[in-house]
Amino acid sequence: MCDKVSKKRQREKRIVGEMISLYCKKNHHTKNGDLCDDCKKLKEYAFFRSDKCPFMETKTFCSNCKVHCYKPDMRNKIKEVMRFSGPRMLIYHPIMAIWHLIESKKEKNRMEKKP
Repeated sequence: MCDKVSKKRQREKRIVGEMISLYCKKNHHTKNGDLCDDCKKLKEYAFFRSDKCPFMETKTFCSNCKVHCYKPDMRNKIKEVMRFSGPRMLIYHPIMAIWHLIESKKEKNRMEKKP
């Protein structure tokens, strides 16, 4: 079970890391996969929150979680990144994006069936 949770954490970190990198490259004009200081801090914060998440075993993504553990300013920043990068992930990382859409739909259906 622990290995499954660890894999989910790593997958979530990879997705959010790619989204932050794409956002930074397109909006802050960084090169070679580098991140500006603000995006670097956001990525570190997102990874920290993922590492500390007690619900990782039962949730798929933070957006589906009932408890929002991000500080308000970081939550606003990550929402901005998601709004920008989400649609573009289909172009830059299509397999990852399709997988994410499928998993999100499964999670939404699962949550609707819960009493």
